[in-house]
Amino acid sequence: MADSNESPFLTKDEPRDVKVKVERKEGEPTAAFKGASWAALLVGVSAYLIGLFNAAMELNEKGYYFAILVFGLYAAVSLQKAVRDKEEGIPVTGIYYGISWLALIVAVSLMAIGLYNAGSIILSEKGFYGISFVLSIFAAITVQKNIRDTQVARERE
Repeated sequence: MADSNESPFLTKDEPRDVKVKVERKEGEPTAAFKGASWAALLVGVSAYLIGLFNAAMELNEKGYYFAILVFGLYAAVSLQKAVRDKEEGIPVTGIYYGISWLALIVAVSLMAIGLYNAGSIILSEKGFYGISFVLSIFAAITVQKNIRDTQVARERE
């Protein structure tokens, strides 16, 4: 009779499919979390840009909202890096740390002010731009964190 760990349907000559579990390094995010972060970033940025492309607004308005998205993404990643560096004891100048905070606050403020004063955009579109902007910023921070956590985990070896 077959051993309790063996399949009674396999003969000794048949190869067994062995699933190898990929080991994560300590501190490395899971593949699912990395994938979800990238998906959120792609969905947020894509939705924002598709909405902007299809919007019935002047080209200069579209440029304003595009510039705010790019500025906001950069500011958020820069701030996340500065905060993390300070936490890990990596030197960060006070001016860079302050500018990072200021840049993110300015980006979010410009988005809020622009949407508040946009007379050509209906309320549901304003909400759409606001939510996709916030999703994009959050996802950019998460993607950058995942990249850094993965790098640090692999460097420990």
